[in-house]
Amino acid sequence: MRIAICTDAWHPQVNGVVRTLAATVDRLASRGHEVELITPGQFRTLPLPGYSEIRLAMAPRFGTRRTLADFAPDVVHIATEGPIGWSARSWCKANKVPFTSAFHTRFPEYAAVRTGLSPAHFWPLMRRFHAASRAVLVSTPTLAAELAQHGICHTRLWTRGIDRSLFNPHAEPLPAIASLPRPVLLNVGRVAIEKNLTAFLDADVPGTKVVVGDGPDLVRLKARYPDAVFLGPLHGEALASAYAAADVFVFPSRTDTFGLVMIEGLACGLPVAAYPVPGPLDVIGIAGRGPDANLPMTVGALDEDLSIAIAKALQCDRLGAAVQGARYNWDRATDQFLAAVTEAVEPARAPEPA
Repeated sequence: MRIAICTDAWHPQVNGVVRTLAATVDRLASRGHEVELITPGQFRTLPLPGYSEIRLAMAPRFGTRRTLADFAPDVVHIATEGPIGWSARSWCKANKVPFTSAFHTRFPEYAAVRTGLSPAHFWPLMRRFHAASRAVLVSTPTLAAELAQHGICHTRLWTRGIDRSLFNPHAEPLPAIASLPRPVLLNVGRVAIEKNLTAFLDADVPGTKVVVGDGPDLVRLKARYPDAVFLGPLHGEALASAYAAADVFVFPSRTDTFGLVMIEGLACGLPVAAYPVPGPLDVIGIAGRGPDANLPMTVGALDEDLSIAIAKALQCDRLGAAVQGARYNWDRATDQFLAAVTEAVEPARAPEPA
């Protein structure tokens, strides 16, 4: 199959969208599919206000149309609702090429945090963007139910995975973390306002708080919280070692659609403390025994009081956490992606009714 993937998020950005797409592209290619990527690196870009590390394509419409026309895809997957995404959507509609889309980011909530407006102001734009998509790929059933409440009902499940060669309970603890006063409470991700890191850093709990990542709020938070340890971004083996060296992974975000870092931490044997919101609910479960409450041990704790969640997570089973994290598999996720894009193509191939 000839699959074009159009995304406003790509290397050198470091986030769950990029990592998900990169893992999927690798597996699609290994299965013999032809994949064409359209990314910001093919255009002139400008930094997204407030996120200098995220660069948006400037006027990508012509370049996107030309690349898609030259590649002649069977199906297009549009990963993001940015300039490239809108350009690809327009080309698909004009040329009657089927496309799927994805809901990776709660844009209405992110925009609300940045503007002070209600998320309700931004949902009509999301409904319009995804309306013509043959399927909107979502990471969890909870997210699918949430989108349905906003009028986006044609969703398909596309889960996430981990690199088991990196993220496993045998990773060597990172010395920079292993030597810190215990317990070590770790957060990994973009250091930005929508990640709600102040809830973690303000939590009245014993131990050492460690933040791994970069972002627009890094300088401000380092100055405000001098007792916390900010290690900057880590990748690959160093990141796995950071998970292995900590005692609890603290995930304070209320706006993430999934939280890839959660399952990476789990796979390294790191229990999770989080709020009972979509993402953690779909991975940890309200009782800490998985989303179906069928695990024989608790692998994390969810509570509206993050300090309580942290205290409970410290009592959880590290081996159980590793088993739960290892359940997430990129090959299975790629199967789901392929099923969705294949179904998108089939109606286009079917003959018109007489």
